[in-house]
Amino acid sequence: MSFYVYLILGFLGGIPAGMGMGGGTVTIPLLVLLGGVEQKIAQSANLFAFLPMSVGALKTHAQNGLLETDGIWWTIVPALALSALGATIAGVLPSEVLRKSFGVFLIGLSFVGFYQSMQARTQE
Repeated sequence: MSFYVYLILGFLGGIPAGMGMGGGTVTIPLLVLLGGVEQKIAQSANLFAFLPMSVGALKTHAQNGLLETDGIWWTIVPALALSALGATIAGVLPSEVLRKSFGVFLIGLSFVGFYQSMQARTQE
């Protein structure tokens, strides 16, 4: 892929990442489908890019008074442990299985979002 394609992917993934919506939800499928990057490589590249993006987004959210830290360690500690487990599983699974699992996850996520928007609409 060319420098410009990577740059465009950075723009497309950076905005939802900064909003806390998961830049990988955009970046990973684009890397795989448009860039021809193997699923495992796309996911690890996304994790690597996530580190500086999250620092910038966290700083901005803190400046805007949107950082809530009550109980955050109850989320961070198990997330760290289970993310290591998830990375181990991802390393063992074939890329095709990982790609299909990611697709099923995105489809499920879209159904949840659709259901929640319909619930909100009926409550108005």
